[in-house]
Amino acid sequence: MADTTTTSPDENYLMKVKGYVRTQKGLILAAEIFISLIILICYAASYFGGYFVLALSEMIISTAFFVIFMMELDKQVLVVNWIWTDLFRAGLAACLYLITSLIAVIGGSGDGARITGGVFGLIAGLLFAYDTYTIYLQAKTTRQQTAAPGDARV
Repeated sequence: MADTTTTSPDENYLMKVKGYVRTQKGLILAAEIFISLIILICYAASYFGGYFVLALSEMIISTAFFVIFMMELDKQVLVVNWIWTDLFRAGLAACLYLITSLIAVIGGSGDGARITGGVFGLIAGLLFAYDTYTIYLQAKTTRQQTAAPGDARV
């Protein structure tokens, strides 16, 4: 008789995805991936399709960080400081989304897809800025916890 209590690797992976999306960081990364996909579609439908490169690159990078954090590879690969790398990623994405979206909204007269992509880009800029803030708080608490107690007599 076959053993029905074992789970397949696909089910195990799906359980990891579901479990990670329920965390705050997982939810933020999933939202970043989803809104980048929406912006990618809007900019691709626009007359000026060059703006979609930012949305595509941020969607790919956010997906990579989602997989890294979900599979807990950040705890195995200790060569990279993942907190600061993630902080840099989110901060740069927030700045680039806000700048690109303002350009798209201001100069997008007559192109509804470009304006829509710009509005979603402003929302994505705020989402990435919130992610930057949460990562900064995490880095601040991590630094305070790992700081060695100093001698006050020095």
